[in-house]
Amino acid sequence: MNSLTANLHLMLAAFFRPRGKRKKILIESGAFPSDRHAVASQLAWHGLDARSTLIELAPAAMEDMVSEEEIEGTLQQIGSEIALVLWPGVQYRTGQAFDLARIARAAHRARCLVGFDLAHSIGNTELALAQYGADFAVWCSYKYLNAGPGAIGGAFVHQRHLQRSDLPRLTGWWGHDPATRFEMSAQFAPASGAAAWAISNPPILSAAPLRAALPLFAEAGITALRRKSVALTGYMASLVAELAGPRITIVTPLDPAQRGCQLSLRLESGAGAGLGLFQALSARGVVCDWRAPDIIRLAPVPLYNGYEDVLRAVWALCDLLPPPR
Repeated sequence: MNSLTANLHLMLAAFFRPRGKRKKILIESGAFPSDRHAVASQLAWHGLDARSTLIELAPAAMEDMVSEEEIEGTLQQIGSEIALVLWPGVQYRTGQAFDLARIARAAHRARCLVGFDLAHSIGNTELALAQYGADFAVWCSYKYLNAGPGAIGGAFVHQRHLQRSDLPRLTGWWGHDPATRFEMSAQFAPASGAAAWAISNPPILSAAPLRAALPLFAEAGITALRRKSVALTGYMASLVAELAGPRITIVTPLDPAQRGCQLSLRLESGAGAGLGLFQALSARGVVCDWRAPDIIRLAPVPLYNGYEDVLRAVWALCDLLPPPR
């Protein structure tokens, strides 16, 4: 339903209920801007000042990653002030994949609700949201699900919340039980599951690409795709280390459990050289991505990329590198 940020607002409207001193939201520092905008505006909607109620957990000095231990430590220290944790499944800039079950357990130990932004996880990593205990999750489908910009997003709500009469939410006609929806009753009767959070009928043209994309995922299977993903990124990492040496730092964790199908690279020669390299790669037909201030993202996607694609991309990368200092 809807788009990622619209779904996030709907989830926050239901699950962010500040009370007493428990009125803060914990997110990552450097979160995707739309997430931060949504969270800050929800705080303002409740009359709260984001400067004092938005906690942005940053990596330690000289580090790129926030560890699960740091998240747990923050929740142990100030969890009594936190109402909700919003965390990504995969960090969009670094490619770090998080242990979502561990984060959910830590949040719940601190009596916080927890939601996940899966924009860079859906179609990329294996997910078991009910098993993790996530209270809610949201995602888009235009990245790894291949539906294109503007395609319809999705949402998850844990079943323990579905029958709660004390949980307020914003409702619309399309969230009404489909068995009686066309009776046009003035009284809202929620649909089963997360569908009760839907507002309007789905935009058909925005949903259509998924009719082509999702059967391919069902046929291939996410377990097989994930296995190939680990192999492709491992191959790419070994090639970069062998051919580029210290001229390139792989920012993304080398532990397969801590990454998706993305490797984020940083040039030893600095951000300016990195941007120039990205532009040169693009001119050679290598479809990659630049994330300011200094990251090139390469993502060998297992559904349609192979080992030759990885080899050719790294050859081009190393051919264009500035000479060693």
